[in-house]
Amino acid sequence: MDIEKVVSEIQAKFGVVGRENILRKLILGKMAKKHIIIEGPVGVGKTTLAHAVAAYFDQGFIRIDGDERYTESKLVGHFEPPLVVEKGWVWDAFVPGPLTLAMKNGSILFINEANRLIEGTQNVLLPSMDEGILILPKLGIIRAGEGFLVVATQNPESYIGTTVLSEALKDRFVWIKLNHQRYEEELDIVMQKADLEPEDRNIAEIAVKITRATRKHPEIRRGSSIRGAIDLAKILSLVKSLILETVSEMAIMTIATKIELEDGVERPVEEIIHEITEAILSGDEDRFL
Repeated sequence: MDIEKVVSEIQAKFGVVGRENILRKLILGKMAKKHIIIEGPVGVGKTTLAHAVAAYFDQGFIRIDGDERYTESKLVGHFEPPLVVEKGWVWDAFVPGPLTLAMKNGSILFINEANRLIEGTQNVLLPSMDEGILILPKLGIIRAGEGFLVVATQNPESYIGTTVLSEALKDRFVWIKLNHQRYEEELDIVMQKADLEPEDRNIAEIAVKITRATRKHPEIRRGSSIRGAIDLAKILSLVKSLILETVSEMAIMTIATKIELEDGVERPVEEIIHEITEAILSGDEDRFL
């Protein structure tokens, strides 16, 4: 397989900007039949990249979202009591969960934010990932079909609401780390995702610079993902005004929900976003970038 050719084809077919090295690693992991965990902040494209690789190889893709309420029975499946009474402990009375379906069909099981799963649910994955088997009480052993793979994502451990994956589970993964992309790549993404015309490139530039500045501001713990830039650019392209008052108002509207202030910061988020916007529009972008 020509991996570089595959990378180029995935970029072209699914509109992936950059990420050559990450795509290369994902393809290599899949070819080696290794379960993969992708780590990175919110909005860097973890899900998009995993889905693009699965779609390129025409492979089933079953997604679950990590949550402390996601129990073992939700992952594996459960028996329906009325059907058990009627038919007994048979397959017709069993509702398969995403792990069971992915194994039977040889699909990719994509676990978004795996480090939000409780330990008991994490442990259910171990025999499936190790030996490709899943033992279902009353029904017997499920063996993974060809192509079964677990691809998971996790946010950095510094994020609120995350837990630490068990050492046993981490040991079953190969690790790929994603960071925010380069300015030029984020600019291209915003142009594409916000459906901007070439003459609106200055709008994209402002939106990207404001968003990137939130990641460097000393009073912001977690800066905005590129979604902030996409949302801001789209709205600015509609209002057709780039004066400070308008851009600041729209930046607050689109970015305030996407950032997290440091503990102890007393200034309101609106004031901080306005400060960033003013710096970018006045050409003082090096202050944050």
